[in-house]
Amino acid sequence: MAATAYDIIKRPIISEQSMAEIDNKKYVFEVAKDANKIEIAKAIEEIFGVKVAKVNTMNIQGKEKRTGRYPAGRRPSWKKAMVTLTPDSKSIELFENMV
Repeated sequence: MAATAYDIIKRPIISEQSMAEIDNKKYVFEVAKDANKIEIAKAIEEIFGVKVAKVNTMNIQGKEKRTGRYPAGRRPSWKKAMVTLTPDSKSIELFENMV
């Protein structure tokens, strides 16, 4: 079964650090762990109708959390993608009202 663009792009990352990069046309998303940079770029172009110049990815380790004294658990690990758009591309409207 082929993954759709919405299976690859899970959610946007809304943080102070990611919002600071919007002026440079850099957007941050949580993506599927098995997605590669080419698949991520195609999914972003398909969903938002923009031109992607570059994709950087990072695997984020889940933080260790404790709910009591002894059994320490972990939050799930995930993958983050920083997508840079071409200078002539339109911006992604989803982020516009958040700055």
